[in-house]
Amino acid sequence: MGNLSAYYVVLIPLIVLALVRILKFVIFYFRHNRDFKYTLSHGMTYGHMPSVHSALMASLVTSVGYFEGLTSGAFAIAITLAILIIDDATRLRVYMGEHSRYINMIVHKIGAAEADYPRLKERMGHKPSEALAGGILGFALTVFLIAVL
Repeated sequence: MGNLSAYYVVLIPLIVLALVRILKFVIFYFRHNRDFKYTLSHGMTYGHMPSVHSALMASLVTSVGYFEGLTSGAFAIAITLAILIIDDATRLRVYMGEHSRYINMIVHKIGAAEADYPRLKERMGHKPSEALAGGILGFALTVFLIAVL
């Protein structure tokens, strides 16, 4: 396979993704009374602290900037993707959650059977603080991994 360092630009963000996902699971587990079954079924869904999407994108931007250069086309693409994905995680999916809340309210008010109209998930997006925490984690873990690898 050769020298792995040639692949650090993509390996580091993938390692960060795994680490932040594990951290998110642990945080959710302790916030919900150490209920492992509940955490498995609800903790790895969209939303909650920290934003794995933001962590991955911050890591990718940092990694590409370091290994490919801040003036490279790859860095410009990474920045553009980061903006799109973080915007989606913090704005569009929150908006979708608002729609779900209203639909759930209407279904409840008309007395429709939940078997016919299952309850929609209302918490889909990230609060700005969750996205910020994910971004900071992604950046910090990437800088750390670049330094130790």
